[in-house]
Amino acid sequence: MLAVEIKSDSNSYKDLRAKARKYLEHGTAMVWLIDPHKRFVEVYQANSDDQVLFDTDTLDGGEVLPGFRLAVKELFRD
Repeated sequence: MLAVEIKSDSNSYKDLRAKARKYLEHGTAMVWLIDPHKRFVEVYQANSDDQVLFDTDTLDGGEVLPGFRLAVKELFRD
């Protein structure tokens, strides 16, 4: 299962990261936290290091979405 959270002005990073940890604790395999204003994606997975991806990186679905790959910059097209 994949969970996706998109940061808005009313969200704090602290709250979103805590929410991501709860998702993982309750069986979600991967969480993407997307910040459209700062143009980055934080990727959380159980038993794996957290990642921060920027415009030059590629978002990968891993085992959750096999074959899914998307350039991060495509999320933030102007």
